[in-house]
Amino acid sequence: MTDATADFFEDLGHRGHEPLLEKTTGTFGFELENGSKSDHWVVAVDKGDVAVSHKRGKADCTLRARKRVFDSLARGESNAMAAVLRGTVVVEGDPRLLVRFQRLFPSPPPAR
Repeated sequence: MTDATADFFEDLGHRGHEPLLEKTTGTFGFELENGSKSDHWVVAVDKGDVAVSHKRGKADCTLRARKRVFDSLARGESNAMAAVLRGTVVVEGDPRLLVRFQRLFPSPPPAR
């Protein structure tokens, strides 16, 4: 079984430049609870130029969630802002950055 979160961040890191974030500069931190451990991802964006790493540090916007919740976002099964409103995702820092970052998540799968 593939890891939707790892695949999402790996793909994002290979893009180099993301046109959907050309008007965005900031650092996004992702802290994902996975059982007894946490996975950390950092996405630095400078006018659309994207760099992804596992380092920890200060971020302009930090998203905290269970990994399975983020997997759902990474597969396009859930909406990030809806998850914030439900309380399954917690955001610290500038929430406007999450609104912009949300553009990168895939669209929901087609209805059957």
